Amino acid sequence: MDVWSILAAVVFSTVGLVYVKQAKANADVTRLLCGLALLAFPYFVGGALWIALVGAALTALPFVLERF
Repeated sequence: MDVWSILAAVVFSTVGLVYVKQAKANADVTRLLCGLALLAFPYFVGGALWIALVGAALTALPFVLERF
């Protein structure tokens, strides 16, 4: 992993941790699943670009599902 991949993994893991805490407080299953996915996916995805794309999609997913 290069520096950018590690930085992207840290950023999206932090977002995942916030989602898990919000899901625990509000009993929201969608945020819980997205949070857990955000915490785990950097271990399986290589490259900073892919981490950023997958992380952005998982970050936006709860908002998109709430909206529609």
